[in-house]
Formats: sequence, C-alpha cells, structure tokens
Amino acid sequence: MSSRSTTTDISQPIAALLVAAAVAIVGLLIVVPLVAVFAEAFAPGVAAWWQALAHDPDTRHAIWLSLTVAPVAVAINTVFGVAAAWLVARFRFPGRSLLISFFDVPFSVSPVVAGLAIVLIFGRQGLLGPTLAWLDWKVIFSWPGLVLATTFVTLPLVVRELIPVMEAIGPDEEMAAVSLGASGWQMFWRVTVPNIRWALLHGIVLANARAMGEFGAVYVVSGHIAGATDTMPLRVEKLFQEYRQPASMAVASVLAGLALVTLVAKFVIEHRLAAEARDLELARSADGTTHDAPREAA
Repeated sequence: MSSRSTTTDISQPIAALLVAAAVAIVGLLIVVPLVAVFAEAFAPGVAAWWQALAHDPDTRHAIWLSLTVAPVAVAINTVFGVAAAWLVARFRFPGRSLLISFFDVPFSVSPVVAGLAIVLIFGRQGLLGPTLAWLDWKVIFSWPGLVLATTFVTLPLVVRELIPVMEAIGPDEEMAAVSLGASGWQMFWRVTVPNIRWALLHGIVLANARAMGEFGAVYVVSGHIAGATDTMPLRVEKLFQEYRQPASMAVASVLAGLALVTLVAKFVIEHRLAAEARDLELARSADGTTHDAPREAA
C-alpha cells in the first residue's frame, strides 16, 4: 500500500511537469505564431485587411489559383486513394508490401526534390518535353504543373487513412452484398462507402489542408510568376520579400483561418471515427457471444 502511494506521489509531479512542458511547447510553436499572424493582419484595421486581399489583382489571382488547384489535386487523390486502399485491403499479391511502402515516398522525399523531378520529366528539356511541345501542352510554369506537384505531395493522405479502416472492416459485408445480387457499383456505393465515409472524409480534410499550404514543390514548378502561377503560400513569401508586411500577413491570415477550420473538422471527424470503432468492436463482441452460446448449450 505504501509502495503504491509512494509511486503515485512521485508520478504526479512528473505528470504535471510533462503537461506544463507540452503546453509551453504548443503555446510557443503554434498558438503564439497564429495569434501574431492575426494580430499583424488586422493591426491596420479590417478595411485595410480587405483592401490587401480584394483590391490587389495578383493576390486575388493567387487566392483563386489555390482554390482551384487544391480541390482538383484532392479529387485525384480521393479516387486514387479509394482504389489503392481497396486493392491493398482486399487482395494479397506479390509486391504488396513494396507498394504500400511506395505510398509513403512523398512523406520521405523533400517537396523541392519532388518539384525538381517533375521539372526533369515534364520540362521543356525534360524526358517528355519534346512530346509535350509537339502536342502544344504546357505543364511546367502553368496550372497543370501546380496540380501535378500538389497531387504528389498529398498522395499518401487519403490512402493511408483508408487502408487500416478497410482492413478492420473486412470483406464480409461486401461479399454478402454480391451474393444477394448487388452489382459492383451497388456494393461500392451502398456498402463500402458508408463503412469508410468518415475515414475518407478525414483523409480529404488532411489532403486539402496540405494542398492549400504546399510551398516547396509548387515553388519549383510554378516559376513564381506573379498574377500567373503564384498560389497563396507563394504570394505570402513574395509580399514579405517586397517589404509589404501588412499585405503578406493578410494573405497569411487566410491560410491560418483555413488551417483552424481544418483543425475543427479534423476533431469532429476523429470523434466520429472513434465512435464507429467502438460500435464495431461492440458488434463483434456481441456476434462472438451469439456464436458461443449454442456451443455452450450443446
């Protein structure tokens, strides 16, 4: 009894110290910078903030470009993520583990290196450069290059959210639907999608946040052309380099606001995911109890 009491007395100060350290780090590295961004953005007043966003054509174009590039990249990764996760979770084949490892390549490769690789493939002097020139298709320093770079850096986010969920659910419900006469599309929309909807939404939210804030890869493939290929992060950097700090902070506040919205959405979705995981565990426990009861009676 005394040993347990001594352990508790020792652990409480350590726990308090760890909590204080965590709060201090989060406050210093996350809360303080966010507050500083909003304080600087609105220091000249709301009218000046709106003026910096709405009356600068290059800034307007950067906002429009971010709001068009990110959804397209997220849509591509959503389709790819669902297909790839279904393949990995439902089938066993040679090279499966290697394929899963390849999904993580964008996490381990620097975005700048990824951008350079895209330039080496799709640039005018790149591997596909002559073919693209003959077809009169421009990828680098244009909208398609931005989509390509953003798609690459956000590629793992949806598929990595779906694989563990689809493996945990298993194929039983899908097989039951097919045995009852459902077509492939009916099975997908009425069985698979409802089961993975929250994990899918979680991956989409994370991919969208990453796409909106991407800098390195987009910087390389865009050419950093104001009013043409600048996205919001690039516009923030350019305005800051031009010593237009209020305008820079105004655009940064938009990005920070989107990040906060993403954080709230992430919290809500994670809460739903945890609830569904508990429900699934309870359902499996009840199913196991049901199957065990006849055996005991026998």
